[in-house]
Amino acid sequence: MIVLESIVKYFHKGSVNEVFALDDISLHIDEGDFVTVIGSNGAGKSTLLNGIAGGFFVDSGQISIAGNDVTAWPEYKRARLISRVFQDPLLGTCPSATLEQNMALAGLRGKRRGLSRGVKGRDRDRFRTALEQLGLGLEDRLLDKVGLLSGGQRQALTMLMATMIKPDVLLLDEHIAALDPKTASQILTLTQDIVENQNLTTLMITHNMKHAIGFGNRLIMLHQGRILLDLRGDEKKNLTVKDLLEQFYRAQGEELAMDSMLLN
Repeated sequence: MIVLESIVKYFHKGSVNEVFALDDISLHIDEGDFVTVIGSNGAGKSTLLNGIAGGFFVDSGQISIAGNDVTAWPEYKRARLISRVFQDPLLGTCPSATLEQNMALAGLRGKRRGLSRGVKGRDRDRFRTALEQLGLGLEDRLLDKVGLLSGGQRQALTMLMATMIKPDVLLLDEHIAALDPKTASQILTLTQDIVENQNLTTLMITHNMKHAIGFGNRLIMLHQGRILLDLRGDEKKNLTVKDLLEQFYRAQGEELAMDSMLLN
């Protein structure tokens, strides 16, 4: 579903601020894979997702999604294949529009848009049924503006909107980092349910090693723009946090001064 071949990306190339962000990344992700991505700050996690989503063009290499060579596609064109949920609950929705208006827009992803009424009666029934599954009481707030929702409610709505039209690829960029622990746990459970029920090909960035180990069927660790570890199957299933740290040290060939420099 996702094929990256020898991806290289510099920022501020040729200047004193030059950053070698992605260092010859090659990665093949199968349909239905749920991949957790971890690494230290500046390791290249968000850069990897931005490169796939089309937030910038890579300096060299090739990116394919669902059999399409999207290397030269702009971000808006790749959006037909990709849904994304960001760390900030304020992103991904329009705060001044109602829940039903936001959901109606999400339901038009990849479709032609005309001048007919944006929210139809049959849509409201469908939206209400979908919101009931969240268990947050939002099915009774279709006419409320999204800006009135809490961060957790808004992130749950964003997850639902991102998958109303099944995407080829779902990108989750630390989508629970701004939430309190209880709400974050609820959103993670919702995430797992949606990914499993729709068999979505998913990349999820996290700083939490327990989440990286406990979710998904594959784990990738990045460091300085390179893939240090790529674990799956029983190798991932039997991991502990201690094992993961030890594997990082072995792959890196050195010991960090503090574990906090790596991950929370």
